[in-house]
Amino acid sequence: MENLKIELKHTNISEEEMNQYSTEVEKIHQDLYKKANDEKEFLGWLNLPTDYDKEEFDRIKAVAKKVKEDSDIFLVIGIGGSYLGARAVIEAMNSPFANEMVEEKNPKVIFVGNNLNPDYIHDVIEFIGDKDLSINVISKSGTTTEPAIAFRIFREFLENKYGIAEARSRIYVTTDKQKGALKKLADSEGYESFVIPDNVGGRYSVLTAVGLLPIAVSGIDIDKLMCGAVAAQNRYADEKLKYNDCYKYAVARNILYKKEKNIELLVDYDPKLHYMIEWWKQLYGESEGKEGKGIFPAGVEFTTDLHSMGQYIQQGRRNLFETVLNIENSKTDLEIKNDEDNLDGLNYLVGKSLDYVNKKAMEATIEAHVSGDVPNIVITMNQLDEENLGQLIYFFELACAMSGRLLGVNPFDQPGVEAYKKNMFRLLGKPGYEK
Repeated sequence: MENLKIELKHTNISEEEMNQYSTEVEKIHQDLYKKANDEKEFLGWLNLPTDYDKEEFDRIKAVAKKVKEDSDIFLVIGIGGSYLGARAVIEAMNSPFANEMVEEKNPKVIFVGNNLNPDYIHDVIEFIGDKDLSINVISKSGTTTEPAIAFRIFREFLENKYGIAEARSRIYVTTDKQKGALKKLADSEGYESFVIPDNVGGRYSVLTAVGLLPIAVSGIDIDKLMCGAVAAQNRYADEKLKYNDCYKYAVARNILYKKEKNIELLVDYDPKLHYMIEWWKQLYGESEGKEGKGIFPAGVEFTTDLHSMGQYIQQGRRNLFETVLNIENSKTDLEIKNDEDNLDGLNYLVGKSLDYVNKKAMEATIEAHVSGDVPNIVITMNQLDEENLGQLIYFFELACAMSGRLLGVNPFDQPGVEAYKKNMFRLLGKPGYEK
């Protein structure tokens, strides 16, 4: 298995600047691993690739097999970390047209509960039609507004479609092990349940049942995904900054931040990575954006966005840096053929592959942006597969923990997300929120 590679040569960060963080990185590393098994800390993801519930893992695969046999659609109800990680992996590994393919052998995975738009819910119901359906509702408490409303709607839909008894066998709950409204409902109705570990926050939960069940239902090999995460866990367990690319990424971000580079653009050259960017945005935004601090995480998809955001990136405010996700080997490729008329002037590319052209576009863009004072970090994966995605997920999670601690914030809480909820509850007339 090829490891991820990180390049910092396009950042103008000196070795001396990096080395100034060595002692602090070692202290943070030791503190993270010292608290890794403390149930009161949100560090359960740190050893998760090797220390997870094997019996539950087998149940996940058994349920995935059952859903594939009895359902055309798997409706995943969740918001934030309860859906972004799963969606990132599913869309990275599958055809972007998987849900439209009539002959697709795996259930079509549909995500709801991540917004409050009635037209979206209506469109999902129309899409389901008379197809067979199972539901996975994911929520620690069961009272988060968006997924709770969606579950109320689709639970009724399922019970009307199949009757209460069969509906119970088609609802799978991922929630707290002991408490909460959803756990109480699951126990009373007899829904098969999976656990969100107490010491794993939502945005770090993709390698728990939260992400693994939808991923397995979509036909992706979760054993290989975990294998990649294990490789990353082993590789990035070194406290020495000199040997740890994961920590180099965290340090480089903080050095650039101190140079007023306070917006990071995660860049892909493969549309399949769109939701990997969305997952990364939540991971870093919720982890670091607090106390008036934090790099603002954004994303662009090249070469598409070079024709919309390219001008700003090249010549706008100089507070940007980019982290480029480079996939070394594409799964497929196309050769550019000769055209006798050559009206488009492309015959100079005859015999070259589309992946080659894409890579040259990437190299040219990095060169242009760096010359325009936009530093570039490059993270290279050998190919887009389960093992590499498992590595990438763990890489970003560990780097986020290190980066947040270097910034001086707690990377495992998110107190700011409650502000809109309190206002919304007051405006909706929820009891207890009148003032």
